[in-house]
Amino acid sequence: MELLKQRIRSDGRVLPGNILKVSNFLNHQIDIELLDKMGEEFARRFADCKIDRVLTIEASGIAVAYPVARALHVPMVFCKKNKTKNVDEGVYSVDIHSFTHGRDYTVVCSKDYLPAGENVLIIDDFLANGCALEGLAELIRQAGSTPVGAGIVIEKGFQEGGKLLREKGLRVESLAIIESMSPETGCIFR
Repeated sequence: MELLKQRIRSDGRVLPGNILKVSNFLNHQIDIELLDKMGEEFARRFADCKIDRVLTIEASGIAVAYPVARALHVPMVFCKKNKTKNVDEGVYSVDIHSFTHGRDYTVVCSKDYLPAGENVLIIDDFLANGCALEGLAELIRQAGSTPVGAGIVIEKGFQEGGKLLREKGLRVESLAIIESMSPETGCIFR
């Protein structure tokens, strides 16, 4: 998606440690019009799939998943990174390692909002090592549903996550795939 790539080039900042800071339009301050266009693009890319629900993980995935679910006219559900008092005992859970935060989370989703027999599209903001997507796909399978694919805003193509997930048979559609990045050169796209 050329509009997204242009925005990354103009407003993104590459930080040491392979971190891409896009907080001014995606992860902290949200460019609503850009997200609406991304939602329409994901709906177009997955138009050949029957999708009953969109699943993401808090927090940054929520803003991205919302316009996708709206474009597809299906519910959106997000998994929580910690079980809270307002989540009852009926949950699916999986352990996920976060590249960005450098720690493990036990991600939970209420069984009430992830019913069996559905086709579920995973949406997330970044794909690096693939742990979050793999965990979300496992949650969907725990529910007795099918992960039909994953829509990713920015994939770090120089890391193994996307390749490994595709080799396992998960359809991954990324709006921008970064081939390399550094503070000196910025982002180079595929």
